[in-house]
Amino acid sequence: MENRSRKDRRINPTPIFSRYTLIGQRTSFRRVEDKLRGGYVDRYGLIVLIALVLIAGLNVLDAFFTITIMESGGNEANPLIKWALDSYGHKAWWLKFAVVSSGLIIICLHCHFRMARVSIVIAIILYSSIVMYQIMLLRHIFM
Repeated sequence: MENRSRKDRRINPTPIFSRYTLIGQRTSFRRVEDKLRGGYVDRYGLIVLIALVLIAGLNVLDAFFTITIMESGGNEANPLIKWALDSYGHKAWWLKFAVVSSGLIIICLHCHFRMARVSIVIAIILYSSIVMYQIMLLRHIFM
């Protein structure tokens, strides 16, 4: 005999935005099959926050180091950023930061899907590699 007083809310998965988005308690999935399938939760964990802040910080370091290298006589290797710099000057850095930050918000909302988790790892590896390369260039410039 069914003792539930209301309809089962778990028939439909949690939407990307719901009334519980900021005040809900669900931060992960309980069932293994739900973890494998992915989906949306009410709040996101500390690891996701740390990873996304790391990417944003590396993005800022990339911009700062690129400006420093270009002022020392270097060139921008990324053709898209080079075009933006030629077209918009230093305002292009705000545009770059806005585009990357928008992407981070989208990745955060989808962080429980496999492709988003892979994207986070790839972004950290790529940005870390770029920043390390720029540090090596700056070391040669200023030594």
